[in-house]
This record gives sequence, C-alpha cells and structure tokens, in this order.
Amino acid sequence: MRRKEYFEFKQFTVHQEHAAMKVGTDGALLGSLAATGKRILDIGTGTGLLSLMMAQRCPDAQITAIDVDGNAIIDAQRNFSESPFGDRITLKQAPFQVFAKEEEGKYDCIICNPPYFDESLESKDESRTRARHTSSLPFRDLIGGAYELLEDEGVFSVCIPPEVLSKFSAECLIKGFCLMTAYKIKSVPRKKEPKRFILVYKKGRIVEPQEYTFCMQNPDGTRSEWYQEIMKDFYL
Repeated sequence: MRRKEYFEFKQFTVHQEHAAMKVGTDGALLGSLAATGKRILDIGTGTGLLSLMMAQRCPDAQITAIDVDGNAIIDAQRNFSESPFGDRITLKQAPFQVFAKEEEGKYDCIICNPPYFDESLESKDESRTRARHTSSLPFRDLIGGAYELLEDEGVFSVCIPPEVLSKFSAECLIKGFCLMTAYKIKSVPRKKEPKRFILVYKKGRIVEPQEYTFCMQNPDGTRSEWYQEIMKDFYL
C-alpha cells in the first residue's frame, strides 16, 4: 500500500515524497508535548514536522533543523518554505556529531525523535537505516552533544519506546541530565505497558520528576479526549 505523499495540518502541509521516515504518531506526540523555548534545535528533522509544530507553538522562537540525509532535506526545505514559519527556521545538512563540534551557539530547547533500533536487522534502504538505527547516531553521541549545546537550565525532549528506556535513561544520568517530566503513552486502556515515552530532561538538578500516563484511544478505538485535546491546534 502506497504511503500518503503529504499530510495537511491546520497551519502547514508536510510533503514526504523523499524522506525515509514519514509523518507518524511519535512525531506528533513529541511535537505537542515537548518543552518549549526561544532558541530551538531539532535533531534529525526528517520531513520537518517537529520544527513546524514547535514554530506554531512558539511564535517567538528561532529554530535550527538539521538532518544528515539529503532526501529528507529536500522535503524539509519545501515544507519550511511553503509554511508561515519559514523565516524562523534554518535548515542544515550535517551529521549531528559534526554539527555538535562546530556549532558555537547555545540552545535553550532541543528536540529529537531519535533512531533507536540497535540489534535488529538494518534496512537495505540507506536513508531508512540512518533514520531508524543507532549506528548512525548512538545514544551516547546524541545525549553528549545535546548536553554540550544546551544552555544551563536548558531542556531536552525525546520520544523513545520502552525497550530502550533503561539504556537511554542511564546515558542521560551519566552525562548529567535530570528527568523533569515523563509522559507514559498507552495505545488503549487495556494495555498494561506504555507504547511510547515522551521524556523531558533538564540540564540541572530537579527535585522530583513529574510523571503522567495517558491513552491515545478509547476502548472502542476512537481517539481519546486527551489525544484530541493535545492535537486540536494541529489536526484538521
């Protein structure tokens, strides 16, 4: 079945003919729940969805979006230029490891929907492998680079699945991040375990993290009131 080549949101359209990773629920969740700021870095922007959502949520923000993949850059460039927010988003093509070493400025907010497949088989599609597998951006490189690029008290928001929660959390703790907020997202109420975690870390000490559990769907499969509420400004 052919994937839809574009998604229309209330204030922008996301074209995705070239990018390996298409618009999905993970990105939408992170874009609506991530901590906000005035100088934002979007690591691995893909189609540019996260940058566009953050630009809509933060009218005064300046956003830098980076991606290593040329196909993703094609889609992101179009999506930014055709949006109302294009003058506030700067797009760069570079591996994050290189960007982190060369970037001289600091950010108060970093967002990333990181690659998290580790030991699973890699795709024959090179772009898809880069987008999905930690071989292209290991957690240690991502977390270390994000920590160095953040201002003191800056925030780092990510979306990860439960199978890598322990590993990711341990790397954050080692580097010096403190968990500020954890959103445990279940697909339906009957599921015992969350399907995804939206985690917000802070560069600095936090007394006690705030934890929330939400469901995306009702028992009958319809969108939950909570999910409709957080997406009401984006979904048509």
